[in-house]
Amino acid sequence: MRSVLSHPIADQQVMWLIDRILESGVGVLFEEYQMRWFPGDDLLAAVRPRGLPIGNLTSQFWANCYLNELDQFVKRELKAACYVRYVDDFLLFSEDKRELRRWRGEIIAFLRTLRLTLHEERVQVRPVAEGVPFLGFVVYPAHRRLKRRAGLAYRRRLRRLVQDYGAGRAQLADVAASVQGWVNHTRYGDTWGLRRALFSEVRIPGGMK
Repeated sequence: MRSVLSHPIADQQVMWLIDRILESGVGVLFEEYQMRWFPGDDLLAAVRPRGLPIGNLTSQFWANCYLNELDQFVKRELKAACYVRYVDDFLLFSEDKRELRRWRGEIIAFLRTLRLTLHEERVQVRPVAEGVPFLGFVVYPAHRRLKRRAGLAYRRRLRRLVQDYGAGRAQLADVAASVQGWVNHTRYGDTWGLRRALFSEVRIPGGMK
């Protein structure tokens, strides 16, 4: 990551700040990271610093910087006409299933040069008519639906938040902010019925609904 950023940035004070941010992310993946070995690795690869501080504005921006190489590979080498990426989620489209399967293998091989791997069991060739899972939605040619588990998860979260408000452990503003944030996300799908059903179940202590 540092090597990627150091090419366009000549200011040493900016690089000093980047180094401090990178250092603060070391170890964030310690518990969940399963060791991956790449060509040329020796035993010291097991103690390589890895991870970015989650929640910083830099994390998404730097992911885009790091994966720019993937974008260039897909567009210039694979010459995929239909490609979309949001941070580390990406889709490729083609009329030819064999071409998609070939691209899948070539992308897996290319990402290894960036010391990255895919969740290969999730990366499958499928017709768009079946719906494409992407960014919390299932995307169809003419509409988008929220993933069922996302709706169920928010229902549980909202119930807990309302209970916390009733017990004095949360403020009404916390409930409102949560609802507004979720609605702002889900409004990009066909979720009017879901939102109406979910909020009709919620009763705020004190008589509000």
